[in-house]
Amino acid sequence: MMNLKDVFSLDFAYLETFAKRIETSWGAIFYNESHPNYYDANHAHISDAIDNPKLIIDEVKTFYNSRKIIPRFYIYNLDAQQELVDKLKSNHFGFEELINPVQLWEQKVLEKENRKEISIELVTKKNYSEALNIECSITEFGGKAVREKAFEVEFNHPSFIHYLLRYNGIACATACIFINDNQARMESVATLEAYRGQGLIGELIHYIQSEVAKKELENLWVFPINEKIEKVYQKYGFKTVAKLKMGHAFLGGRSIKEIQGY
Repeated sequence: MMNLKDVFSLDFAYLETFAKRIETSWGAIFYNESHPNYYDANHAHISDAIDNPKLIIDEVKTFYNSRKIIPRFYIYNLDAQQELVDKLKSNHFGFEELINPVQLWEQKVLEKENRKEISIELVTKKNYSEALNIECSITEFGGKAVREKAFEVEFNHPSFIHYLLRYNGIACATACIFINDNQARMESVATLEAYRGQGLIGELIHYIQSEVAKKELENLWVFPINEKIEKVYQKYGFKTVAKLKMGHAFLGGRSIKEIQGY
């Protein structure tokens, strides 16, 4: 059964692999001064309704501005946060509502025929540049400026396992899992544009599911960025267990929807 506390705990553990975390009385601040343009690494997170929005907005603005980082908020429990949202807008923050599906693998590894033209391997120092080039080509990941630094951090972190798929020997798709305690989260699923529509993502997902089963991990989660991707994962045994409504407020730069290509 899904536990939202597990989801948030896994999410915060994931963020802490590439950002520092400061606990506050109202939520948490994540930041990475060496990577100020990596939006996931630089956000204040608020999950509960708050009493004095102005004080918190001023606190967050001061914190990020002093580090030359654009102030940004992720706001959960959005229906109870109207006062905060109104105050952010009056303080010139851009604002967007996001619906984030949460999907959980149903623990069934489907039988499938092996395709001789496809091989899957771990990402190592030997094939690192091939995997990096694929992920840097994905605009939804933020492009090279963001993904290059993030990939290096992940590759050197023991909680990440990266995979590379070859089609007729050519590196053309990647994915990874992040493991925390006995939970796994699938991330960075990507295919070069020229190789899309050939079922390669399904091959990667099937391989990762088999690996998760071998490791006897309790759950495999995925957080698709839109409904189209959500439907893709549903084909491969992932069930949508929640749709989290959240707000994103930002005092400059692009919105999440712009970054993801809406």
